[in-house]
Amino acid sequence: MKLTDLVEKLDYELVYGSLDKDIETLVYDSRKAKEGSVFVAMVGAKSDAHKFLPGVLENKASAVVVEYVPEDLELNDVTTVIKVKNSRLALAILSAAYFGYPADKLKTIGITGTKGKTTTTYMVKQILENAGIKTGLIGTIETIIGEEHIPSVNTTPESYIVQEYFRKMVDAGLDCVIMEVSSQALKLNRVGGFIFDYGIFTNLSPDHIGPAEHESFEDYLYCKSLLFRACKHGIFNADDEHLEKILEGHTCTVETYGLSEGADLRASDLKLYTEDGVMGISYKLSGILNMDVKIDIPGRFSTYNSLTAISICRHFGVSEEDIKNALVGIHVRGRVQMVNVSKDFTIMVDYAHNAMSLQSLLETLREYNPKRLVCLFGCGGNRSRDRRFEMGEISSKLADLTIATSDNPRFEEPEDILNDVVTGIKKADGEYVTIIDRYEAIEYALKNALPGDVIVVAGKGHEDYQEIRGVKHHMDDVEMIKKAAKAVL
Repeated sequence: MKLTDLVEKLDYELVYGSLDKDIETLVYDSRKAKEGSVFVAMVGAKSDAHKFLPGVLENKASAVVVEYVPEDLELNDVTTVIKVKNSRLALAILSAAYFGYPADKLKTIGITGTKGKTTTTYMVKQILENAGIKTGLIGTIETIIGEEHIPSVNTTPESYIVQEYFRKMVDAGLDCVIMEVSSQALKLNRVGGFIFDYGIFTNLSPDHIGPAEHESFEDYLYCKSLLFRACKHGIFNADDEHLEKILEGHTCTVETYGLSEGADLRASDLKLYTEDGVMGISYKLSGILNMDVKIDIPGRFSTYNSLTAISICRHFGVSEEDIKNALVGIHVRGRVQMVNVSKDFTIMVDYAHNAMSLQSLLETLREYNPKRLVCLFGCGGNRSRDRRFEMGEISSKLADLTIATSDNPRFEEPEDILNDVVTGIKKADGEYVTIIDRYEAIEYALKNALPGDVIVVAGKGHEDYQEIRGVKHHMDDVEMIKKAAKAVL
């Protein structure tokens, strides 16, 4: 393609050279820059790519996009220099052009919020797919393009990768894409270069606050709100206390869901149920849609997740019957994922790996009045020790039995990690056992399960490995539960 076409929607200053040249590749890794390349120099938290410009020019890249021109940079007669205010935003705009503006050929749905993004994306995908709408997914666990599943590194990839995935989805004949949009993605313009058809806000609570992410809760909230200046139609949780702030500066239409009276789509008459080892919740839906909903995932948060999914899918002309059928029997890998090995007790796998998420999960399960609530978890090595104390204390307070085991010890000794967890456990009065080997811990939980028990295997969720001294070994909680069930049940 021509460089003039690549920069057609970019706000830039031409510092040096010509735009009348052919372009083969768009890159943001200086090592990949060569003749025919446009290199975008981005300023990161740890590194400034502008320092690699001499090597890029030496390799005769066709053009470089910069935020500033280093004083000692020696220009050549080959490389065009383009200056922009924000090179991350520039990469997003250039990537959209490079891949032929694929978002224009898809219905795009972006979900942001502290909790519920992953589960909701899978709900939406399943509902739409059941209705014959071919849907791609980009999220924390994976990217799904037709039959292709690509494991994720970030919740929301770099803008170039987002546009590349969109292009692949268009080429694969997909109609729609649902994606998780993290606060970091919004802050770093990973979803720049296009306007979402639908933007969704699930909820907000303090998270990702720290020197490497957001300097304050206010910054975190502000970044979340940016989605609603970059979408056509906004769908919001009416019950969240931060909604008013999230709506500041929005440019989209507004629709709400929730439990409160004023919500456009409202859930009421919530009822918990347990059937054959499966826990779920049902409710009456009223407002824009009126129907009964049943979902095989436990807890109040499942009401919100399903409300979000329904709010989205109704815009695609999905029938009430398709919505109902999709929600019954739905499961999301590693997110309150039921593993059906017995009708006498319930066992599930969940990603809860910090104090806040574990407390929320255990409090939810307590509402089902289990015979006993059993919590099996470990904590990762080379991470905050406070998390171990906190999770141990919460499990001891809310669970009848805690089974402390290993997670990803990394470069620490598993025994040392367990000792910290036990220190937390002893701050409350719950019973506990320690079993370092995670498979043996799961086997113990199944062997000693009582009728009516609810067992949570927490911490790893969708992860299928255990990291020990820099090496990742295959380990999947669901696989181990099924293996242990065959051995002891």
